[in-house]
Amino acid sequence: MDFSEKEAAVLRVSDEVRSALADGGAVVALESTILAHGLPPGRNLTVARELEDIVRAAGAVPATIAVLDGEAVAGLSAAELERVCDPSSELVKLSRRDLGAAIGLGRSGATTVASTAALAQVAGIGVFATGGLGGVHRGARESWDVSADLAVLAETPVLVVCSGVKSVLDIPATLELLETSSVPVLGYRTDRFPAFYLRESDQAVPWRVDSPAEVAAVVAAHRGEVPGSAGVLLANPIPVEAEMDRELHDRLLAEGLALLAERKVRGKDVTPVLLAHFHQASAGVSLDANAALVRSNADLAARVAVELSGAN
Repeated sequence: MDFSEKEAAVLRVSDEVRSALADGGAVVALESTILAHGLPPGRNLTVARELEDIVRAAGAVPATIAVLDGEAVAGLSAAELERVCDPSSELVKLSRRDLGAAIGLGRSGATTVASTAALAQVAGIGVFATGGLGGVHRGARESWDVSADLAVLAETPVLVVCSGVKSVLDIPATLELLETSSVPVLGYRTDRFPAFYLRESDQAVPWRVDSPAEVAAVVAAHRGEVPGSAGVLLANPIPVEAEMDRELHDRLLAEGLALLAERKVRGKDVTPVLLAHFHQASAGVSLDANAALVRSNADLAARVAVELSGAN
C-alpha cells in the first residue's frame, strides 16, 4: 500500500512490513510494553524474538511497534528490539494519549494495546497480538479508572488477539462497556471469557469461533458490512498446560489487590505493580504463564492474518 506524507511523518514502517502490506500479505502487529515493562531483562528479549519467529513460522510478517527518539516505528530491527528490551534504555510506557508528547519531545517509549492498535491502523495493519486487554478497574464507579484500550478498540478497526483481561479488573463491567461500544467479542474454542492466567472467568462470550478461518470470516464481514466500525476482540484462553493453579492465583490476586490499595496505585501503574507481585510471589510460575499465553496469541493472530490475506 502507499503511505501518505502525513503517515510517513508520524510512523516509520520497516521495508519488510511495507513490502508485505503492498503485496496484500499477512502482517501481525506486536506491542512493546510487555517487553519493556512486563517481563524481566533477558527473558523479555528471548520472548520478543520467539514472538517474531512464531509469526513468521505461521506465514505472516511481524511488526513490533515502539517509539524511539521521537519516531514511531512499525517493524523493529534486531538492534531496535534489543534496545526496547534493555532496561538501561528506560523506555516510558506510552498509551495513545502519550504518543504526541513522546514524538514531539523526541522521547522513547514502549507502546500499550491502545497506542499499538492506533499505530497499527496508521500503518495499515489489521491484526494485532498481545497478552491481555486493559479494562474497567474495580471501583471505577468512584475512580473512573477505565483503560484507554477500550476506547481505542471502539473506534479502531483492528483485530486484537488476547487472553482476555487480568482478574484484577472488573470483567463484567469490561464486557458491558465493550458491548456498549459495539465491539464484537469472540471466544476462541471457548464459551467463557478468559481471565489471563486462568482459562475461564464466570462470564460468557457472545460468540464462539473454532478456527482461524471462522475468525477471518467474522472479521471480514464485520469490516465489510459496517465501514469504519470498531475493532474486534478475539479472546484466546491460555494454553491448558500453562494455566496457573487457581488456588495460587486467587491468593496472589488477593495480595496484589491489597498491595495496590496500600500504595494507592491507579491508572497505568496498576498492571506493572500487579505483575511484579505475581512474578515475585509465584516463583516464576506467572512469568511462564505470561510468556506461554502471548506466544499462543501471536500464533493464532498470524494464522488469522494469513486467512484474511487470502480473502483479499
